[in-house]
Amino acid sequence: MSLLLPLSLMLMQVGIDPRGGQVPGVPEELRDRPPRGAAQEVRAAKRPAIDVCLATARTDPAKARALAEEWIARTSGAQRATGRHCLGVAAGNAGDWAAASAAFLAARDEAADARFKARMGALAGSALLAQDKPAEALAALETAQTLAVSDAALGGEIAQERAVALVALKREADAGAALAEARRLAPGDAHAWLLSATLARRQGDLATAQSQIERAASLDPRDPAIGLEAGVIAAVGGRDAVARKSFESVIAAAPQGPEAQAARGYLAQLRP
Repeated sequence: MSLLLPLSLMLMQVGIDPRGGQVPGVPEELRDRPPRGAAQEVRAAKRPAIDVCLATARTDPAKARALAEEWIARTSGAQRATGRHCLGVAAGNAGDWAAASAAFLAARDEAADARFKARMGALAGSALLAQDKPAEALAALETAQTLAVSDAALGGEIAQERAVALVALKREADAGAALAEARRLAPGDAHAWLLSATLARRQGDLATAQSQIERAASLDPRDPAIGLEAGVIAAVGGRDAVARKSFESVIAAAPQGPEAQAARGYLAQLRP
């Protein structure tokens, strides 16, 4: 999804995550991390094997993939499922989303713990969305949602991912219901309010969009994606001065980020 869509086309965009350039709502494991220092490497030696493997997957996916494949070959049951978790993260960080989704689904099917199975299903859904397979992603996410009943925060994350898949399938009413569930399960999650505001704006309900983006901003005032969406909502509503202020705040807060790039493009489209 291009970050530089003309403002007049913003209501027609396919996705509902305004940050673009990454899988919507990418889980923590699949986000790039900076290389660790020597002191962190020493501490890593004292951490559980899965933590070390996941940390390696963020800095050296190929090495982590080799470690995970060896782990899988010599273990079974829950231990092998854990190794598949690391394999999926390593593959995803290397851009091999097909291998990532296969590893996460295998980890889910091999494990016994319901929360772990739900987490693997959520990761599989993200990897399938990255492959532009929203129907398959939705199936994985719906299964994960049923397994996450005892974990409200995880259930809220999964509901957000379900909304992304549903929008891609042009089922916006169902996406709205999924986001309502996300807000119910995790009312303090700013990203759930951000996605809700973006969907409301897409549907032309600017009053609801404005209310929801204000709630998102109150929860995470430093998130440039929230500032960007606030500017788009204002621009679509004809409040150019407010939009300009929001876009300028995004650029000031994170001048090198993708949101700042988008904000500059939108500023150029606003009337002087």
